[in-house]
Amino acid sequence: MREVDVIGVRVEMPSNQPIVLLREVAGDRYLPIWIGAVEATAIAFAQQGVVPPRPLTHDLMKDLLSATGNDLSEVRITEMKDGIFYALLVFASGVEVSARPSDSIALALRTGSKIVCAEDVLDEAGLEVPDEQEDEVEKFREFLDHVTPEDFEAH
Repeated sequence: MREVDVIGVRVEMPSNQPIVLLREVAGDRYLPIWIGAVEATAIAFAQQGVVPPRPLTHDLMKDLLSATGNDLSEVRITEMKDGIFYALLVFASGVEVSARPSDSIALALRTGSKIVCAEDVLDEAGLEVPDEQEDEVEKFREFLDHVTPEDFEAH
């Protein structure tokens, strides 16, 4: 397993499909995962520190975990089958729960939990960005600095 950071979310054109972009902490590979608009908004809210007036689903999940004393140790992106990614929520008690990566990432950002990815998933779906393409990554980061959760709402 390799630790990854959440770079952010964006809308892929022309399909208008949101993606979350992860990057290896100790490496050069990026992992794009196509996600739903609701999860994209949840991830963007968490990254921007937006606190809604009432808890949204992932905030509620965090509150439930806290109230019951179940600490989320880490999120594991475990495999990819037929273009679909799979993840596990791993709790301090040792309990593991299957979950979508998008929901898992939104929860990890709220709890401060580590996110790791299986090496074979990175080998299969990861993208290495050569140094000369780093300016594209910088443009993406600039986009992330200016994107708002409203950008992911359906029109």
